[in-house]
Amino acid sequence: MSDMTAPSAAVTSPLHDLALKAAPAIETFNVLGTQIAAVQIGDVVAAMDRWIEARSSGHYLAVTGMHGVTEALSDREFAAALDDADMVVPDGMPLVWLGRRTSRRLERRVYGPELMLAMCEHSVAAGYRHFLYGGKPGVAEVLAEKLAERFPGIQIVGTYVPPFRDLTGEEIGELKGALERAKPDVLWVGLSTPKQEKWMHRFSRTLNVPVMVGVGAAFDFHSGLKRQAPRWMQESGLEWFFRLVSEPRRLWRRYLIRGPRFVFCVMVELAGLKNFQRQR
Repeated sequence: MSDMTAPSAAVTSPLHDLALKAAPAIETFNVLGTQIAAVQIGDVVAAMDRWIEARSSGHYLAVTGMHGVTEALSDREFAAALDDADMVVPDGMPLVWLGRRTSRRLERRVYGPELMLAMCEHSVAAGYRHFLYGGKPGVAEVLAEKLAERFPGIQIVGTYVPPFRDLTGEEIGELKGALERAKPDVLWVGLSTPKQEKWMHRFSRTLNVPVMVGVGAAFDFHSGLKRQAPRWMQESGLEWFFRLVSEPRRLWRRYLIRGPRFVFCVMVELAGLKNFQRQR
């Protein structure tokens, strides 16, 4: 863990309550019981702006693709984390395609690594402060250096690399202390799905941070630890194949078991044979 800069004045606005009331309603569409926000990256950045300016804690974003939606069918804890998120954004072309069926304008997916870069770039002028939680030992520190090189003036105020298990009470206290000293506006969580969503759901009300965002592999991609799929594969819905070939032992179950299950369940739901709506 490291605290990387001294705290600066919080970003506040005397009109934040009015701004929140005037915020546009986010349209959603349902995919196998999960409400997906019909948004683009600019919409998400604008929502994060509102939450940060309001200085209210407890907001978190779930960046989810077909893997997450399918996982939620059999994992109640994860389903609850998605249901309680302030926004579940479509990080996957299959979700975008399904959203387009209901006449919602979705030009592109909200790709987690791209959202992270967009918010980091935006935050330089806004003066927002970032904290990086997750990744393997050393990855968050390298990521902080890479972001600082890419976005001069960005405020990365701390990092924390958790153990590969639940945090102990002492470790939770240590993390809370680090966040209280660093006063971040955005806590980026890189633990992979569904672990990161469950983590944010558990700690969203106890950590004094305006916004948490689970971005999974973005830590590895932007630190240079792993390669991203070519843009044409990302945009055509073939990123899954690139990642499967790159990490077959880790990802085969996600794409070769949950992928076909997702397709089957969507077909069943579209045919009217079963409704996957969840009780909330």
